[in-house]
Amino acid sequence: MLMARSRNAPPHGIVLVTACVCMAAVAGMGPSEARAADLMVRYDQSQLIRLPRPASEVIIGNPSIADVAIQGGNLLVVTGKSFGVTNIIALDAQRNVIQDQRVIVDHDDLRTLSLYKGAKRESYTCTPDCSPTITVGDGIEYFDAISKSAQAKSNNATNNVDRSTQASTQ
Repeated sequence: MLMARSRNAPPHGIVLVTACVCMAAVAGMGPSEARAADLMVRYDQSQLIRLPRPASEVIIGNPSIADVAIQGGNLLVVTGKSFGVTNIIALDAQRNVIQDQRVIVDHDDLRTLSLYKGAKRESYTCTPDCSPTITVGDGIEYFDAISKSAQAKSNNATNNVDRSTQASTQ
């Protein structure tokens, strides 16, 4: 049996391609795209999540991407540790799910400068002056040098606090 097609009707191939494109758009976004309910956290920064009731336990899908601290029962502090996507599940004392939150850790494009020296990368934070910072993926020598410098600064600050505390107690 032959089917007649109107002169104005598009060929079946075009209709099929158009339908596939529309279905893909309706089906959702790719895994790397943010959705309205996603929590966007910048690398080495924190965001707050207020829960409707206190949590007794928090589960992190991938602890290498984000860290969570419970503050006062119903306040979660989420810190971005490395780039990627994970989730956080907050449970109450009866192990009921309070919230299951997808977390996307990304870098701050507006304030970060990446300098490439061949295949090696160096990262700088510019607010407005640029200062060296370390980011996952930086060249090994640069990463180590900045890490040692930051650790020395932190140790110096801790030692100064300890000395002032000892002096005030004597």
